[in-house]
Amino acid sequence: MSDAITHYRQLREVTVDDLVAIAYVLDTTPAVLLSHIPVDMPEPEGPFATGLPSDVDPTELRAWIEGKTRLDRESRVRGWEERAGRLKVRSAHHEEQLQGAYAELRELGDLAVQEADAPLVQRLQWRIQDGDHALNQAEVAPALTEHRLDNLREGTGQTVPVRRSHLSISYFDWPSVLKTDFHNER
Repeated sequence: MSDAITHYRQLREVTVDDLVAIAYVLDTTPAVLLSHIPVDMPEPEGPFATGLPSDVDPTELRAWIEGKTRLDRESRVRGWEERAGRLKVRSAHHEEQLQGAYAELRELGDLAVQEADAPLVQRLQWRIQDGDHALNQAEVAPALTEHRLDNLREGTGQTVPVRRSHLSISYFDWPSVLKTDFHNER
């Protein structure tokens, strides 16, 4: 989508009417076109647009464009506090799900070892593997969010760049990420 907009913009300046027409043809909204940040886009040198705070992330940008939030510091702090709360609930949910899967596997006892190829045992092992991965992701996200929140409260503008709405860390990277102390990294 953004390639089409970039190409079109190189031909001439894009007006609001053009933006609406392009959004309609692409079966999306102008807000999506204005706030779409490709996943593989390099970290910007400054703000996404002139006049925006340099540490606004794509999620905040879209919410602001859609009129769901403001970009003053108090609104942003409140938004990040809400996000941190939701992430803590998500982490607790993944912890409960993982513990439930481990409990089911323990209940099988020796049968789980003897029948490791059985579909029930394999499903439990997959649930545990997926749950462990989800829990680790869910534990890293609040740390990054708290780091960003601390910086917003202090007004430093320094953030950990997160380019995606859903944190994406390689399965093999998470142990080293979890050892990082984000709060003392200033």
